[in-house]
Amino acid sequence: MYEELFKKAETAEEAMTRLAAIVKVLRSPEGCPWDKAQTHQTLTRGMVEEAYEVVQAIEDGDMENLREELGDVLLQVLMHSEIADEEGLFSLREVAEDESEKMLRRHPHVFAAKLENQGENSCMSVDNVLDLWENIKSVEKSSRTVNQAMEDIPRSLPALLRAEKVQKKAAKVGFDWPDVSGAFDKTDEEISELKEAFSKQQGRERLAEELGDLLFAVVNVSRFLDIDPEDALNAASRKFMDRFAYVEKAAAAAGRRLEDMSLAEMDVLWDQAKENNL
Repeated sequence: MYEELFKKAETAEEAMTRLAAIVKVLRSPEGCPWDKAQTHQTLTRGMVEEAYEVVQAIEDGDMENLREELGDVLLQVLMHSEIADEEGLFSLREVAEDESEKMLRRHPHVFAAKLENQGENSCMSVDNVLDLWENIKSVEKSSRTVNQAMEDIPRSLPALLRAEKVQKKAAKVGFDWPDVSGAFDKTDEEISELKEAFSKQQGRERLAEELGDLLFAVVNVSRFLDIDPEDALNAASRKFMDRFAYVEKAAAAAGRRLEDMSLAEMDVLWDQAKENNL
């Protein structure tokens, strides 16, 4: 029975069939205790982590690792599909078919032209395609309110990215500042309110609320400046780590431990790191 599973696939279709069959065996009564115990809920964290690892491999330019991490994401898709199939909800075939139908529906500039023997529409820019996508999606979900569209944004997304998506939904119906100056003013206002809450010792819950408002306002600024807030914050973290590494190495070279240095002494080394363009 299992002999076929050990045969290397020669096509993409055979490879998918082989992996799906392996997952089915792992979930069977004779399969792996861990795999059999998994549910959609228990696999959620793994799906998020695998997606982040794919992004990390891309950012590192590590194509060998990217190949492996994409396989891990694919395994997640197959596991969820198998569990749903066992529960009589939907199958892997339906997952793939639904996505195929969606891609055909959302790319009329490609596939409609093919059917009409007109060839590809090379006049469309990336922006044209994105506008077309949004129009098609809005028709598909025309009966939904803006708030419902916001609720559809996954809560598991990074907070900055989710905030940006929420703001974009509101902006589409005109609920937005005319320009970035309004976003800057709102940020200043939220900083003042956070300082006031702190000075009046209004408690952790109020401080958390005001801090959240400030972060939301900063995301608004990033949106107007067309800067990805996730990228900007990651770059800031990277810069901090590089400068801190300089401080640590410089202290060690002087025979000092950071724990034994004053903040003022460490600040001197920090300024040196900045002067070295770190």
